[in-house]
Amino acid sequence: MVYKSSVGSRIFDAVNIGFMLLLVIVTVYPLLNVIAVSLSHSDYISLGKVTWFPRGFNTKGYGIIFDKPMLYISYRNTVLYAAAGTLLTLFLTSLMAYPLTISKFQLKNGITVFLAITMFFSGGMIPTYLIIKQLHMLNTFWVMVVPGCISAYNVIIFRTFFQNISSELRESAYIDGANDLVVLIRIYLPLSKALLATFALFTVVAHWNVWFNALIYLKDEHRYPLQMFLRSIIFTQQEGQSSQVKDMIQNRQINPKNIQMAAIVITMAPILCIYPFVQKYFVKGVMVGSIKG
Repeated sequence: MVYKSSVGSRIFDAVNIGFMLLLVIVTVYPLLNVIAVSLSHSDYISLGKVTWFPRGFNTKGYGIIFDKPMLYISYRNTVLYAAAGTLLTLFLTSLMAYPLTISKFQLKNGITVFLAITMFFSGGMIPTYLIIKQLHMLNTFWVMVVPGCISAYNVIIFRTFFQNISSELRESAYIDGANDLVVLIRIYLPLSKALLATFALFTVVAHWNVWFNALIYLKDEHRYPLQMFLRSIIFTQQEGQSSQVKDMIQNRQINPKNIQMAAIVITMAPILCIYPFVQKYFVKGVMVGSIKG
């Protein structure tokens, strides 16, 4: 049987295709432009002639960035922050969401209401800073990991997903002598790979892009994450440039935008490489709670 689409259906498809192509262009162009500027010659950048592709191939901006020791220190810090923060977020969120799926848990409703309140009201920046100071976490590794590792929104999503797992599995585990922690780790978490992969991606990206917390809570530059290094390159590079780099700029061998865009490419490259490997879980994860049964 051959299906013949109507004129209205074909027009609708054409509009959708055109809109999606426009959306792809709007999304991809800034990325390609950043890469192109980082690899272009100073003269073409100054004249504003760089769009999609590099003009006058030039990699000196990358050489200057890779010569900075703080790049490797900040990379190491960000990887550690992202790894520890993601593991803590997933584990602690699971620990908090799991009891909310048990109907016999007496504090279930009270904790749910408390979580809902925190989604609308917060103490603000200054009270948060004072609490972190009293906990002696200022200028430490944990100040970049612990605050914000549990989100009310994440707990509700995890709870919704766990509720779709058959309660008979938990009951049978109880009969075999397992406690709730064993049930969570041995049964619930292995069945939640799509959920964990999706929120792991969100958490890694959040930790990878964080800079404001470091600006407020960290004083030691050797604890700075990667985005603070990028910030220093973009906003304070004129003061921190060596005489050799200044001579290269004056001689038009390199443009300051070469350095800035090269730093942006270096900082965002790992996330672009990670995303394809977790994309297969992403569609499943974002549909959490949309279908019951």
